[in-house]
Amino acid sequence: MKNIIKLIITIAIFYYLFQHIDFDTLWQRLSNSHGGWIFVALLMQLTSTYLAAYRWFKISQLLVFKEKLSFYVQSYFKGTFFNQVLPSSIGGDAVRIIDLTRENYDKKDAFYGVFVDRVVGLVGLLVLNLIASILFYGTFEQEFSQLIIFIALSGIIGFASLFHFHRLKFLEKYKFLNLFNRLAKRLNTLYASRMLLIKHISISVIVHLFSVLTMYGLSLSLGLDLSFQTLLIAVPPVFLLTIVPLSLAGWGIREGAMIGVFMLVGADQTKVLAMSILYGLLLIISALPGSYFWIKSKKAT
Repeated sequence: MKNIIKLIITIAIFYYLFQHIDFDTLWQRLSNSHGGWIFVALLMQLTSTYLAAYRWFKISQLLVFKEKLSFYVQSYFKGTFFNQVLPSSIGGDAVRIIDLTRENYDKKDAFYGVFVDRVVGLVGLLVLNLIASILFYGTFEQEFSQLIIFIALSGIIGFASLFHFHRLKFLEKYKFLNLFNRLAKRLNTLYASRMLLIKHISISVIVHLFSVLTMYGLSLSLGLDLSFQTLLIAVPPVFLLTIVPLSLAGWGIREGAMIGVFMLVGADQTKVLAMSILYGLLLIISALPGSYFWIKSKKAT
């Protein structure tokens, strides 16, 4: 039922977009895109996924997990495959947790490992967006830039505050809030050395930097006149929106947000939509190695 609702939302958004964009022109833009730049973009996205798996590996080393890097790379690609390709109720994070529990690790430890990886990844995205928005302040209108800086700063401050939640003893009395209390304790144990946290966030920044490079490659393939600094500011907020599970694999949400943001700099809406669609297709293609690893793991059981 949940996936049906997501499908309806996805179709509704695309229906709305196609009311304002000529489909024939869009198809022409896609057909004339430069294959060389698309291939470069694919390599950038594969690198981003690999580095994200490497980040999860480094975080997991701080916990009880003793698996090799290859395990995390294969599991991460499998999770990406489930997120991007399969309309399944099992999400990519659940796949990663299941993979760890199959290696006889505790389910709670597996959950915290994946959850911390997600949070550190999100913080890296906020840090990248904050740095880009400050360095290239003036690329967008003042109000938009200030909003982006405020959102990024709020998220980073919220994450920093999480480290002190274990001191709020009253949280232990409430079932839901106790989760934050336990998470704070875990984070303080994992990152007793704050330099480790900075290293892991730095990896996350690089992960998202490669994702923006992917988008930049696609913009070049379409002849879209956008500077890299513009993409550095505009793309991370779009990624943030697609985290919200309202549509299938972010389709529709991503396209609508892309058009809305890049309209602020006068970009061609049809080309922006084409870039977003190409990015979605590239995510699917880059996730295909996960299908091989999934089939391989199924045969091994």
